[in-house]
Amino acid sequence: MTAGTDSFGREHFEAAVEAARRGLAGGGVPVGAALERHGRLLAAAHNGRVQAGDPTAHGEIACLRAAGRQADYTDTVLHTTLAPCAMCTGAILQFRIPTVVVGEAETFGGELDLLRGRGVRVVLLNDRRCVDLMREFQRTRPALWAEDIGA
Repeated sequence: MTAGTDSFGREHFEAAVEAARRGLAGGGVPVGAALERHGRLLAAAHNGRVQAGDPTAHGEIACLRAAGRQADYTDTVLHTTLAPCAMCTGAILQFRIPTVVVGEAETFGGELDLLRGRGVRVVLLNDRRCVDLMREFQRTRPALWAEDIGA
């Protein structure tokens, strides 16, 4: 599903893209995420598995951690540069995040059908910057990509 930008802040997706670039610059996996509520950025973070030595520090999980404890997530939007994996999808479902803005699902399909099947609105942007960033990473760091995605 593709939707207009009226229900989420495009600048918050840009925060996710910048986070992905920071993650790559730091030697890690270029996946970034940002969490917004009513147009206000709560947090942005990148995949930090390499940097933190934490196998669960995917971009979406790191973003949720950075946002801190929230009493309710049902009025938030999660932006991510790459389709969420099974672990990150589980967190989205657990916290009942209603909308996920996804930069791309070309290099990794993730669990978009599961999210949609559970009533999550998925906005797929097909952002070429995200595709190009991930393709280059997958080409130059295939072992790290396989480690990150559990392949």
